[in-house]
This record gives sequence, structure tokens and C-alpha cells, in this order.
Amino acid sequence: MLTLPERILFIVAVAAALYFGYHNFNRVYKVIRRGKGDAPTRAEMVGGLVEAGVKWLSLSPVWKTRTASSIFHALIAWGFVFYFLVNLGDVIQGYFPIRFLGEGFVGGVYRFAADIFTAAVLVGMVYFLLRRFVFNSRELTYHDNIMLVDKVKEGGIRRDSLIVGLFILSHVGFRLIGESFTIARHRLETGAGDIAQPFANLLSLAWGGLPEEALRVGQHVGWWVALGLILAFIPYFPYTKHFHLIMAGINFLTKPKRVSLGAIGPENFEDETVEAFGAQKLEDLPWTHLVDAYACIMCNRCQDVCPAYVTGKELSPSAMEINKRYYINDHLAEIANGAETPPLLEYAMSESALWACTACAACVDICPVGNEPMFDILYMRRHQVLVENEFPKELKTAFRGMERNGNPWNQSAANRMDWAEGLEIPTVEENPDFEILWWIGCAPSYDPRAQQTAQALAKVLNYAGVNYAILGEMESCTGDAARRAGNEYLFYEMAKANIETLNEFSPKRIVTTCPHCLHTLGKEYSQYGGHYEVIHHTQLLSELTAAKKISVSANGDADRITFHDPCYLGRHNGIVNAPRVALANAGMTVVEMPRHGSASFCCGAGGAQMWKEEEHGEKAVNAERYAEAKSTGAGTIAVGCPFCLTMMSDAAKTAGDGVIVKDVAELIAERLPAQITPSSNGSGGVVEPMIE
Repeated sequence: MLTLPERILFIVAVAAALYFGYHNFNRVYKVIRRGKGDAPTRAEMVGGLVEAGVKWLSLSPVWKTRTASSIFHALIAWGFVFYFLVNLGDVIQGYFPIRFLGEGFVGGVYRFAADIFTAAVLVGMVYFLLRRFVFNSRELTYHDNIMLVDKVKEGGIRRDSLIVGLFILSHVGFRLIGESFTIARHRLETGAGDIAQPFANLLSLAWGGLPEEALRVGQHVGWWVALGLILAFIPYFPYTKHFHLIMAGINFLTKPKRVSLGAIGPENFEDETVEAFGAQKLEDLPWTHLVDAYACIMCNRCQDVCPAYVTGKELSPSAMEINKRYYINDHLAEIANGAETPPLLEYAMSESALWACTACAACVDICPVGNEPMFDILYMRRHQVLVENEFPKELKTAFRGMERNGNPWNQSAANRMDWAEGLEIPTVEENPDFEILWWIGCAPSYDPRAQQTAQALAKVLNYAGVNYAILGEMESCTGDAARRAGNEYLFYEMAKANIETLNEFSPKRIVTTCPHCLHTLGKEYSQYGGHYEVIHHTQLLSELTAAKKISVSANGDADRITFHDPCYLGRHNGIVNAPRVALANAGMTVVEMPRHGSASFCCGAGGAQMWKEEEHGEKAVNAERYAEAKSTGAGTIAVGCPFCLTMMSDAAKTAGDGVIVKDVAELIAERLPAQITPSSNGSGGVVEPMIE
């Protein structure tokens, strides 16, 4: 128990820590609230508390990769969470002559847990310090071409990591030392140690033979250093990476609920008071994205999965968040007081990095603290396009084509049905009682290679007798590429026009061959009143094969296939099983790439990359993905997206090693019995839906 002077001194120290800490925490709050958007309501906060708490305590996003580091991180995280109780108990024991939670079973369990977590934190912290400062893990570094603020380039992250690491080691270590002296005093008085604290009990043996006064001094030193460090650290806490311990939980609690991983919010073009769109500066971002900067743990997992970074481009999602964090910290008082910040492109990322993003959402999916760096990029693109009118010149053709002809190829809308010449494909006028509306999409309408996918799917649908129809020349681009490229107003106009057309026919189900159309129609048109049930053609094919509506014949060695999951199918919309079920039901053997399913690696065409030159890097994204597919030994790469089809086909041609690239629909169509009489459309009726 503390002496009276010690008690008074501790109260003074607490008051000073809280006083100075309050100002810094309040500044952080003011900075965050300068971002756009309203704070969540109390009902929303309470409703999401359990889900956020479970995610925060279980560390569920952490376990997706880096198993060893994740285990050691869990030791520290769970230990520190438990230490909220430990520190409270130590303060109580310092002021009152009692054992926190008593000497019985409950107190014993508490002391045992505290001892185990103490050791766990120490072991975990030593691991991470060795990883960063001795072994210099490459996972914690950046390419030389990544934009970093001066303090980061000058070793700011390493310095911050060292300060935090030493703080944790000292806080937890001195607490262990203090407990060991407490046990040694108890042994001196009673002859017994404390088996409930195995590590502290073992350490207490080192103090055998010391006089009681020396043990008391050691006990007090351990108590003061352990808790004194906490008090000294409180004002500095918001400036450190350790702040993520709290901000990650806030991120999980306050992050907007999205209908899918990559669904981005709209702009309000009806509000005439809005002077600018998108994000140019920190304060233009949604406030939750300013929380991202503080929640970032600087682990770089996002850049590990970023197709742009992996292939040597200037983009690192991690560096962007860290640059935001360091800039805010360097100007915390000014920003909190309303000072205008410079454009993000001056310090957060380069213009090349901005346009290198494929909008694959791998960074969003992998982040262990709920950050969404992809959306920062898309909001910044909006500003560049809508306000600054600065964007890659190649996108002008795509924008003009979507605006004038309803397709980014900028080909005549009158040619939209040319691909179907000679095929029995009914339009909505010819078959008004259709069960499924087939949304063809721009690529199968205008790209010669993708047209083969549409023709193959038509063959399968007719064979199976599916009751479907198409819009024909009434169909227009969904606007996905415009939205991901930052031309939100063009997307807005296209969405409204398409919704008006679709609502005229009120389709029960829509099937698409393009995951981007699937995502836009099914997950983003709802922002403007378009609510539809949209499925991917591989889902329909899996239903047809499961229902025995299709019979197929084997095709020898070519049946060994690897499936490339499109980002907007697997990661964005969670459709992973259907393509594999369809292929398996058609007698094909699927061998998996190391990165597959929701963890698939991008083909390189998303985020409007299809319509522009790829940013400079060490290699092309599609070459990286193709090499991974080739490594499986499969003779055929199956795809479920026309953009993936183009990118993987181009990579295969460049490699020239004989690997075939085909859409799932093509693979199934070519395995249909040779002599068939296609069913007259509409005779097959309804196919029972399956759940992905």
C-alpha cells in the first residue's frame, strides 16, 4: 500500500496526465469531425456494439494472413485489453490494504490470468521488436518509388515503433517485477509464494535473501514505473501507432454499413449548394476515413495484396494512411482549429498512385482494423474528374462513348445486337413473359472475344430451355467504369436512365456475364431506387447443372482447369462456390491458385484500368496473375468476367506457352452433346434458385 505522500503524488500525476491528455484527445476528435458526414445515431451505435466488440476482441480480420505474426499480435492485444482490469486492480491495491478480487478462487484466477498475459505481452513484444529492428522484415518497408512524408522517410515509423515497444516492455515488465517483489515479501513473512502467478513467483526467487525494506522498495518501484509510464504516455498516446488499440474498435463501430465490400456512396447532384465534389483535402473525406489514419497499425498487409504495389507501381494503401496520420500529427492544433489543409496529392500519394488503383478492394478486405483506403482514392478521383478536369487522357474516349453511345468502346448503339446475328435470342418485346432478364453488358456486345462468351451462354440457355429475354438496343452501359474512374455525374445519368428502362419491364431476376454489371445493378443502383435480384451467369449455370438441365461430355486432359476469381465476383460479392460447382458438375477438375476465392489477385482491368494505359511499374498486373495461374499446371484458365478474359488472354498470348483462357460458359457450351436440338425458348420454364 502507498504512503500518504505517494497517494497525493499519484493523484497529482493522474490530474496532470488527464489535463494534457484531454487537450490532445480533444484535438484528434475535432480533426476527425472536420470530415464529411454525420455521426452515427445512438441507436446505430448501440445496434452495432456487439458486432464491433466481437470483431475487436476476437481480432477476426487479423487471422487472414501472416499466421505467426497474427499469433504474437494476439498475445499483445489480448494482454493489453486484460491490462485495463490489471491497472485498475493495481491502483486499488496501492490505495487500500487489500488483495484485488480477494484471496479465494476468483482472485486466484485473476492473478493467474494477469501473470500469463504479462508473459504473453512480453514475448509478443520481443518478437515484433526483433522482427523490425534485427531482422528488418521486408513486409514493413516500401518500394523506393512510394511517396512518404519527410518524417516517415527520416525513420519516423521505426522511431514510433521503438518508443511504443519500449513503453510496452517497460510497463508490463515492471509490473511483473513489482509483483515478484510482492510475492518475495509474502514469502519472507509466511514462507509461501504464490502459485497462482507462476512467472512472477519464479522471478521472486531471485530476490531471496534481500531484507524486507529492500523488497518493499522494489515493490513500490515496480508499481510506480508500471503505472507512472501509463500516466506519462497518456498525452503522447494519440500521436502513436498504439492508438490503434482504441481507434480500431471505433472504426468497427462507426464504419458505414455497405451492401457489399466495394459499394461506394453517391454524390448529391440535386443539392445546388454543393460547390465541389469528391475529395481534394483531408477535410473533404468522410470523417470515418480520418479515423482510418489513426486506426492504421502500419502493418502493410494492405500493400501485400495490392496489385499495383505488388507489381511495382507507386501506390501503397498503407503509405497513404500513414502519410495522412503523420501530416495530421504535425499540424494537429492548426487542423483542429479549422486550418485548411493542402491537397492530398501533395503529401498523401502521387498522381500516378491515384490512377494505379484497380478498385479491387483487396486492401479493404485484408485490413485488420477496418480501414478503407480504396474509397479515399475513388473520392479523390471524383474531385480530379469533376472539379479539376484532370485525368488520364485515354479515359476521354471511354467517357465520350458512354455518354454518346452507351458503351465505353464508343461504338454505335445500333450495333449492340450484332453479336447475336443468326442466334435465337428473344428480346423483351418478343418474349414479354420472361422469367430471367439477361443483361448482356458492353463487352459481350462489342468486344469480339467477349462475344464468344455471350454466344456460348446463349447456346447453353437455349439448350436448357431457360425462359429468358434481353433488352437489345435498349440496354446501355451500367456506368461502372465511369464511377470507378471518378466520373460520378456520368454514372448518375446512366444509372437513372437504366433504372427507368428496367422498371418498365420489372424483371424477376437479372443474370449478367460481367461481375461489374452484377455489382452495379445489384448493389449500387439501389441508391437511386433500382432494386433488383441480380445473379451472375456462373450462378445460373450451377443451378442448371445441379438441376440436370444440362448434360455434358468429358473432354480429356483439358478438363484440368484453374479458375480465376474476378474481384467483383468473389471479393466484392462473395460469389465463390458457384463457378466451381458449375465446372465440377460439368465434369471438370479445378486446381486452385494460391490466391483464390475472396483472396483472389486482380487481373488488372478494374477501376477503369481497362480503358487506360497501365501505370509504370516493374511488371503488368495481368502478367503477375497469369504466372500464378500457369504455376498450377492447369492447361486451361477459366474466368467469369469479360475483362478478366481480355487481360488473361493477353497475358497468355504474351507468354506463348499454350495455356488456354476461356469463360466458364464457353467451357460448358463446348461440352454439350454434339447433336442437339436447342429447346424453343420459354419451354424450360423456371430454374430453382440456389443460394451462394
